[in-house]
Amino acid sequence: MGYHCGIFDGMEKHLLLREAALGMLAVVDRVGAGDLGAPTPCAGWDVAALRGHLLEWGPALEGAARKESVPPGAAYDSLREQVTRLAEAWGEPAAWAGTTRMATVELPAEVVGGMVLGEFVLHGWDLARALGLPVTWDDEVLRLLYAEVARSADQGRSMGVYAAEVPVPSGASLLARTLGLSGRDPDWTPSSLSRSS
Repeated sequence: MGYHCGIFDGMEKHLLLREAALGMLAVVDRVGAGDLGAPTPCAGWDVAALRGHLLEWGPALEGAARKESVPPGAAYDSLREQVTRLAEAWGEPAAWAGTTRMATVELPAEVVGGMVLGEFVLHGWDLARALGLPVTWDDEVLRLLYAEVARSADQGRSMGVYAAEVPVPSGASLLARTLGLSGRDPDWTPSSLSRSS
């Protein structure tokens, strides 16, 4: 099934990204100090490592929205602050226009915006699963994310960003299909680790 880019059911990408951030923030606000050692669906990463990854990449992704270069090592202390700042930066239509830079690489801005959307939904789901929390996103957000993941999946796998695709049943939800495409098992739970070892 193909999805066009640009406008999804009347909502533009920048608005859908703001919607995606709300789902992630609902999870971020529930992360406590006692959760940092919990395993996540990201192989080898506990909640602390996933949080570190998000904090490390946030400033560069925010800078890319504004077409600004961010020096290495810039980071925020608060994941809530970072998600909010990213949502504000990429919640502007101009962020998605033209080209921008990530480190020394020039990329179409909409590709980087798609990365931010993936950070919010895919890693938001990772955190939710690690904490045993429910999380949902509107179908419009998920349709856009599915299109973004489908566009970048092969390249992402070659770079080690995505694991091998996880097959899902034909009647699976759009979220489950997107998770599978990104190399995640939609049925993953922390107890999955003890069963597989």
